[in-house]
Amino acid sequence: MCPNIAKVLVIASALHSGCASAVLAQTSATDVSALSGGGTTREATNRMAFSLPAANMHKRDLRRFFLGNRLFNTSWVTAPASVKSFDGLGPLYNRVSCSGCHVRDGRGRPPTESGGALDSMLVRLSVPGRNRHGGPVPLKNYGDQLNDRAIPRVRPEGQVMITYTEEPGTFDDGTRYSLRRPAYKINNPGYGPLPAGVLLSPRVAPAVFGLGLLEAVPEAIVRAAADPEDRDADGISGRVNVVWDQAAQAARLGRFGWKANQPNLKQQGAGALNGDIGITTSLFPDQNCMPTQVECLAGITGGTPELSDEFLNKLEFYMQSLAVPARRDLDDPEVRQGERLFKVAGCTACHTPIMSTRHHPNGLLANQRIQPFTDLLLHDMGAGLADGRPDFEATGTEWRTQPLWGIGLQETVNGHTNFLHDGRARNLTEAILWHGGEGAAARNRFKKMAAENRAALIRFLNSL
Repeated sequence: MCPNIAKVLVIASALHSGCASAVLAQTSATDVSALSGGGTTREATNRMAFSLPAANMHKRDLRRFFLGNRLFNTSWVTAPASVKSFDGLGPLYNRVSCSGCHVRDGRGRPPTESGGALDSMLVRLSVPGRNRHGGPVPLKNYGDQLNDRAIPRVRPEGQVMITYTEEPGTFDDGTRYSLRRPAYKINNPGYGPLPAGVLLSPRVAPAVFGLGLLEAVPEAIVRAAADPEDRDADGISGRVNVVWDQAAQAARLGRFGWKANQPNLKQQGAGALNGDIGITTSLFPDQNCMPTQVECLAGITGGTPELSDEFLNKLEFYMQSLAVPARRDLDDPEVRQGERLFKVAGCTACHTPIMSTRHHPNGLLANQRIQPFTDLLLHDMGAGLADGRPDFEATGTEWRTQPLWGIGLQETVNGHTNFLHDGRARNLTEAILWHGGEGAAARNRFKKMAAENRAALIRFLNSL
């Protein structure tokens, strides 16, 4: 059994044995300002802090949650296999499981060494233009994502090489820093040369806890926060992304992904299963093969679809129902000072501290006061962070505001402090310093702060 599952099943056993009320009582007794995920919040600071069931989950739903956890951690194998429910890997893929990228439900990172494998990271591909639904146009020979692994007798699509250039800078008080700028190259392309003008967008795997709560934020709230023309002249002009909903066969508000290019968690999960693992579902029933990839098309599959709707629904429930860890050190003077400085710097213009959920089919998520520190909108982050690759309404310089809840536990859970869409920032300070475009004013205020104030702001972020 996967160690992650074993550890979480111990927690499940405790909850089933009658400890659920005690756990819920402990959470409900917490100061309300600590409840980042409303009633779903759990007080956890260990390596499993992102993998716990929502605190308000009834014990009758725990079995469904842990079955979803098993699916999330399952390593898929090539067909045919003795376990029919979990065969059908590939033919082209990036990882064999969801947790292979989202380790312990947390954030991925780039390779630690130049030339290393992209174990929790991938590269999107496209050529200029829009497809019939308004999204990116895939490459004829490669599709819209580079799959660097393949089953036997099928060629991988290539390997990604990342190199970094250090760019020195100085805070206003004279303290020096250095940012690393990445460059990407695709080696050993398996299906012919990439076309001139190909658009590449590297993406590390984002954390998956708390996503159900973001799905439950009413669309009207997200749209009301948008200010595409910057009518209030504050320099912040957040925009919504409008994307294709495969199930509804209609355009819908985008919420998930680095550029808010997915409308809901079911499509997010089914799309990742297809693009990352090569697993078909009723939403995406076709193998992840382009018409020119003859070996891929001839590869052995695990049936159609390879993941049943029953299992897809359990996986969706799992992703919806992961608890958000509670905020910590609320009364620490440095943390409180850092929170004030975070607001003074203007960071809350995009990283909205508080939102509310309304109705949601998963009742755990309804009517919650949450503290995600995101507005779910697209913002122009400047040339420094640009990938140059449009994604529906998102331009090549726009990114969706990332939630900050749980960010201070990332090193504990995932063993690193890499941030931003491609993991280039080695810590939170570097992440702030990379902000340009609409984030430039906040970055500059941060650069002007005294060293102790910068430290307080970072301490606040680490308390979330």
